[in-house]
Amino acid sequence: MPLLVSDFCWSQTDSTVHISVPLKGARADMVDVLCTEEYLKVHFPPYLFEAFLYEPVLDHRSSAKLGNGVALFNLPKKTERVWEDLMKTSLDKEQKQEVRRRALQKHQEKVSSEDKQKAERRQAERKFTLQTTMKLEQEERENIQKMKEVERQKTSEELEAWQQRLKDRREERRVTGGVTPGSCNTKVQKNAAELPPPRSRGNIQVSFTPRVFPTALRESRVAEEEEWLQKQAEARRALGADVEQLQDLTEAERNPDWLKEKGDKRFTAGDYHGAVNAYNLAIRLNSKIPALYSNRAACHLKLGNLHKVVEDASQALQLLTPPVAANAAARVRASVRRGSAFCQLQLYAEGLQDFQTALKIDPDNEALQRDVQKIRDIMQGSAHTHTHTHTH
Repeated sequence: MPLLVSDFCWSQTDSTVHISVPLKGARADMVDVLCTEEYLKVHFPPYLFEAFLYEPVLDHRSSAKLGNGVALFNLPKKTERVWEDLMKTSLDKEQKQEVRRRALQKHQEKVSSEDKQKAERRQAERKFTLQTTMKLEQEERENIQKMKEVERQKTSEELEAWQQRLKDRREERRVTGGVTPGSCNTKVQKNAAELPPPRSRGNIQVSFTPRVFPTALRESRVAEEEEWLQKQAEARRALGADVEQLQDLTEAERNPDWLKEKGDKRFTAGDYHGAVNAYNLAIRLNSKIPALYSNRAACHLKLGNLHKVVEDASQALQLLTPPVAANAAARVRASVRRGSAFCQLQLYAEGLQDFQTALKIDPDNEALQRDVQKIRDIMQGSAHTHTHTHTH
């Protein structure tokens, strides 16, 4: 049985009640306070003070100050008038128990609401941080692109100036008319030395993969499928400008497919940093292959680089267009990886959207069905589990 505090003091005005409760040597962090419009409790074991207030107060405007061995409460009255007493004396045991129950329920609802608001603020802050980070990275990429454009423009202007000088010289020779026999060979050699070396020429044989889609022709999306095949063929022919800058690489190391296979093996062995390095080099050589970005996103997911997962998976999904049967499995993997990153960032709404997109592509996938339900449970506050992450 707690010891009831009886040596408290109280006073009032027409609008406010003031209560002073001695803490009897208890520290402020040991005091539990519960205040509603009809009930006030101050508990510091083994002592207990509780007041079944004479009339309702405005609990949302009430204040408490703990310190110097005393707890001071200022409780604004709901109705401005003088009370006959601080507490109701007519309540029986059952009525008091009901008041306590209502007070505890209201307190729990208030705490739950505050926790929900804090969670929403944290999620909004994380979302803002993610958006800001992605914006800064986009601005950095744009600045690099602008620098490249400036260099290209400078090179083009120098080339045009060189061509104009050659044109002026030819025009000058035409106007002056011919040259002496003795100077002919010298001038020809001089002009030839000024010309840039001819570019090498060659023929590339391209063979397209036969069209084998499981969908019946009358139901298929022929135009989209052909566009996808064309994009794949162009991606295989594309080589980045970095190839000329990587002269120290072996012939195999200049092959994006060889590098992808190497990255896949490193990932399977658990060497995620090594896999990232392989995918990085492959992307420098060919930035049009979506599997490189999707697989690098899987590595970053293992390493906890969640913002990079979102960026790489988004790039992979952008390249996996138009959506056709041939790239459906790849779109599922990229969507799940980005969705998993969003969920670990506690951006559950964005994560749920990605998992639902994957489930729409593969509606019979039981693992995806469970993941979608888990995310919904987390958003509803009825589960606290991590979403399943698909294998590489």
